[in-house]
Amino acid sequence: MVDRPTIFDLAKKAGVSVATVDRVLNRRLPVRADTARRVVAAAEAIGFHATELLQSRLTELPKRRFGFLLQKHDAFYQMFSDELIAATKSAHEIEGKPILEFIEELEPAIIAARIRQLAPKVDALAVVAIDYPQVNEAVEWATAQGTPCFTLLSGISTYVCAGHLGIDGRRNGRIAGWTISRLARSAGKIGILVGSHRYLHQELSEISFRTYMREHAPQFQLMEPIVNLDDDAIAYEAICKMTKENSDLVGIYVSGGGQEGLVRALRERGAAPKIVAVCNELTAVTREALHDGVVDVSLGTPIATISKRLVEMMIKAAAVPDGPRLAPLLLPPDILISENI
Repeated sequence: MVDRPTIFDLAKKAGVSVATVDRVLNRRLPVRADTARRVVAAAEAIGFHATELLQSRLTELPKRRFGFLLQKHDAFYQMFSDELIAATKSAHEIEGKPILEFIEELEPAIIAARIRQLAPKVDALAVVAIDYPQVNEAVEWATAQGTPCFTLLSGISTYVCAGHLGIDGRRNGRIAGWTISRLARSAGKIGILVGSHRYLHQELSEISFRTYMREHAPQFQLMEPIVNLDDDAIAYEAICKMTKENSDLVGIYVSGGGQEGLVRALRERGAAPKIVAVCNELTAVTREALHDGVVDVSLGTPIATISKRLVEMMIKAAAVPDGPRLAPLLLPPDILISENI
């Protein structure tokens, strides 16, 4: 019995590496057209079993430019951008070019202006944005111009968006409530920080947190939320003030950004009575804080899954820009503790 040619035989015949053959087979990364043709010719010559598949790879894919407008260029959004780039470039149905931009200010006018600037340059656009009339109008304008728009992590109140992908805010808030009510050393006050009340996801998370505590742990006193604009310095100052002025503080829930400020403020308390802390995302700082017991639970966003599914939706929307709105994707958060990171 004659062994059929392997990918190693094909690479040797074509005079390329096995990795190059793999890239042609799976369209993982761009390969020069003449190199791809040489691989196909070699496959035909040696009778490689996947010759037809290789031949199909010579067909030119539609070129798509996908825009991603993210918030502050911090550790979380850098990880998110890496996943979005990888998902776009590895999509088999298109030759994808990701265009990433970050917005440092949560000003509606600035976000709206960036949407208007980026939308004409791309075939589909995904944004992380606050819910505000100017932002909604910019998304409506971009959609009318033929650029499908998706919202990421937090929705907005216009109905023209092609789709939405993020975490289930209701689960987020209730998990935080469950955690603090069970781990707190005694009944007492609980501090709450939000990035902005204009983030609909954070608003729902806070509401769900309060609802859970009202239903299952009414002995705790929930303080009024503090807006930190997802800024670590603001979060740090707010938590330092909160812990200094409230000796009966037993828990803190940060429903948005500002994790590093939270960690810094709690570390500086030293051996003071334990405050149960719940925040978002797994970064180098929150990972260390979980290991050290400074933070008890971090609720992570499954960014790899969201990125892959977003690109799949953007491919569909770019092919039919005036097509129907795609069903929203709301995933449960990753529950991260010291024992599973």
